[in-house]
Amino acid sequence: MAFVDLALRLREFAHERDWEQFHSPKNLAISISIEAAELLELFQWSRGQDNWRCLDDPAIRARTEEELADIALYLIRFADKAGIDLEQAAMRKLARNAAKYPAEQFRGSDRKYDE
Repeated sequence: MAFVDLALRLREFAHERDWEQFHSPKNLAISISIEAAELLELFQWSRGQDNWRCLDDPAIRARTEEELADIALYLIRFADKAGIDLEQAAMRKLARNAAKYPAEQFRGSDRKYDE
């Protein structure tokens, strides 16, 4: 399902519940941050520190999927309310990152572009 389809479904979902009134930039931005923090909480201590094997645990995988879905849905809702084409914005950002981090200079490096 494309971002546009999800945005339409989210729009309908909010409308059916009269939640449009709550979907301000502040509230949606806060919700994105809260859900991202909940994802981070799953890996707060040692889980996921060295590898991805922790996601082989069905319970951890299910909770991770839930948090990622929450983040994605709030992100899509924010973009839709703001009139931002999220796919195009992401493609532009990827192009800017490619220019800031040329592969030949940054392969295998975790340094920032201005270091």
